[in-house]
Amino acid sequence: MNAADILQIIIFCGLVAALTPVVGGYMARVFSGERVPLDRILGPVERAIYRICGIRADREQHWTAYALALLAVNLAGMLALYALLRLQAWLPLNPAGQGPVAPDLAFNTAVSFTTNTNWQAYGGESTLSYLSQMAGLTVQNFLSAASGIAVLIALIRGFARRSARTVGNVYVDLTRAILYVLLPISIVTALFLVSQGMPQNLDAYTVAATVEGAQQVIAQGPVASQVAIKQIGSNGGGYFSVNSAHPYENPTPLTNLVEMVFLLLLAAGLTSTFGRMVGDRRQGRALFIAMGLMFVAGVGVACWAELQGNPALIAAGTDPAGGNMEGKEVRFGIVNSVLWAVATTAASNGSVNSMHDSYTPLGGMVPLVNMMLGEVIYGGVGAGLYGMLIFVLLAVFIAGLMVGRTPEYLGKKIEAREIKLAMIAILTMPVGILGLSALTVVLPAGLAGIRDGGPHGLTEVLYAYSSGTGNNGSAFAGFAADSLYHNTTIALAMLVGRFLVILPVLAIAGTLAARKAVPASPGTFPTHGGLFVGLLVGVVLIVGGLTFFPVLALGPVVEHLMLGTGIAF
Repeated sequence: MNAADILQIIIFCGLVAALTPVVGGYMARVFSGERVPLDRILGPVERAIYRICGIRADREQHWTAYALALLAVNLAGMLALYALLRLQAWLPLNPAGQGPVAPDLAFNTAVSFTTNTNWQAYGGESTLSYLSQMAGLTVQNFLSAASGIAVLIALIRGFARRSARTVGNVYVDLTRAILYVLLPISIVTALFLVSQGMPQNLDAYTVAATVEGAQQVIAQGPVASQVAIKQIGSNGGGYFSVNSAHPYENPTPLTNLVEMVFLLLLAAGLTSTFGRMVGDRRQGRALFIAMGLMFVAGVGVACWAELQGNPALIAAGTDPAGGNMEGKEVRFGIVNSVLWAVATTAASNGSVNSMHDSYTPLGGMVPLVNMMLGEVIYGGVGAGLYGMLIFVLLAVFIAGLMVGRTPEYLGKKIEAREIKLAMIAILTMPVGILGLSALTVVLPAGLAGIRDGGPHGLTEVLYAYSSGTGNNGSAFAGFAADSLYHNTTIALAMLVGRFLVILPVLAIAGTLAARKAVPASPGTFPTHGGLFVGLLVGVVLIVGGLTFFPVLALGPVVEHLMLGTGIAF
């Protein structure tokens, strides 16, 4: 790794670290009901929305009502998107004449965008109309991101409140998340992307003549508006099938940097929001540092693996200088590709600017591990931090066992109920990943989708179900996902990974909000220092390692060892 490579990583990490307190402070004011500069413009719009929808903004909800309302809103969005995909052939804004989406693929896609996964078993420009892209996918990008933020804010209130029966109003939280956070940043970002050459139009597809005399169809459409929110909301998914490797979806090195920063911007910023809303900014910084340490470690391992090159070529003495460029854009190079791959799987985003299936076994294992850990290394907008807070509860529980004291966090006693709920949330990952992957490699319908043999084929299966359960959406490729079996089972993985985590998190929020705070004592374990950061990182890695290392050993690890002997798959 040369100085230019190191400088790219430093610039990226520096921008994320510098923007985190700025964005986090703004969101803390938004969700605490404080005045922000946009109040004069958006305040009347917000109040009009409440009047039209019959929402009492001053009436808060118990966690059960909050959860039911959130589920109802997401179910309505999923059904509306499914109907739109099935009917798009007869609806306007369809210049390419796209037909109705098949029932199983429409179901998979509707679940995908509702759960903030944006897994795509289709090519966007060859399957969906402009109306489906705008009124379907883009709208769900806003709603799913806002849902993750709302759940996190409810959990933060649970930690911050004392003897309260409510955790907020879900309709208010969703409205403010979209109106004050997601929409303004998306508008500014979309305009910037258009200025860099990204299309934003309703034109028919362009037919161009190539230098060989053949004809090429160049897709057009409302690209910038979808790319902006897919990055900001950690949704992922692409307007084009090859995602941000497409020059229309990622035109310049500057757009590449901005899109990468936006992969982590809100997810990282919410750590600062957490610290401010619980009244101790050190707590937010500790979480940011814990996430950052794991992120940098992942970048380091993946960069090392990709810059080393292909083990099979190294063993044969024919490895080209410069590392493994297979599947990567020449204009971005190895380090920018690796940065994106690690960030997109750490952030539950899923967009790509290189093909992960072409990475070396160990380089491709890093994105896979990021997802298997529950995507808590910054993670999805809201979802990453409430996932990390689940591990925080487990860490303080373990610390309490070691010193013989009842575990505490932010003045709240952590009791058996919270640990049971936390374990339900943590167990969703192995259930979705290992359970459904096991079915896939033994059932004929599952095996039909595996295109590569040996450990590489197993890695592709693990990646698909890790991506679905982790609500990431990136694909390893080399895997035929558009079948009735895979559309159904990956949709099930997405639902499990989203809502079987959200419900325990909201239950924890309600329990903690009702609990009285206890004053700190000399025996209270401080949760803002280096010792706790180390414990938290250790808990995340040990839980992930004990759960997934055996299957990783059968996939990418053994493939790496076999490639070194010249055996390829």
